[in-house]
Amino acid sequence: MKSIKGKTVLITGASSGIGKAFAFEAAKKGANLILTARSSQQLNDIATRIIGQYKTRVQVIVADLSHKEDIAKFNGVKADLLINNAGIGKWANFLDESSYEEMLELNINALVKLTQLVLPGMLERGEGGVINIASTGAFQPCPYVAVYCASKAFVLSFSEALYGEYYHRGVTITAVCPGNTATNFQLAAKADTKDMAVDTAEYVAQKGLEAFFKGKSYKITGRVNYLQSFLPRLLPRKSMINVVSGMMKNRVATN
Repeated sequence: MKSIKGKTVLITGASSGIGKAFAFEAAKKGANLILTARSSQQLNDIATRIIGQYKTRVQVIVADLSHKEDIAKFNGVKADLLINNAGIGKWANFLDESSYEEMLELNINALVKLTQLVLPGMLERGEGGVINIASTGAFQPCPYVAVYCASKAFVLSFSEALYGEYYHRGVTITAVCPGNTATNFQLAAKADTKDMAVDTAEYVAQKGLEAFFKGKSYKITGRVNYLQSFLPRLLPRKSMINVVSGMMKNRVATN
């Protein structure tokens, strides 16, 4: 898919951060939008702004994708491009959290289910795509962010596998792997990002769509993030784990 002008783009987690940035970037390129998140007020405010600025069609579906019954709201929805952005994370010792069920439902199960719902229509039309938001944390184990980074490793592996299955049938699956990004996600995760390179959500959305249009299976946004993501391939795995553990332990301790 080389253009989304006149196409329908479904974006999850669209009320803020990277999802919101994708919404404006897609609208700028002439797409009609289906926006979903848990916050009705924020979604409707964004929809109003986009309609006023770009004169495009915007549908809002309020849903909590960590609840299986809310995913049923998307049965029968037609999307030419799905952007699976919704996700949560937490910087903490593994045992400090009593449950990871919500994180796993949102970061993995909802992403898989929504892909299952929209992919058949794309294959019938011989055109379409899915952008899954992974993370640079997908490239190595991350002590003190263990479940989140493991979930993003799943997203990267899942996306590249589907790319291999469906790219030759006109459907592109792209995993976008941002590093630290200035969003509410970082605040909710209690992420200590001082002294770390931080990208804007708008930059991630722009580079993500560029990679999708080029037919790439994955995209690491930002040169520093690219270098950091490939460092684990150069170091022994135990050494890399120790390096990341030391970095993350100090940051978790200051939260």
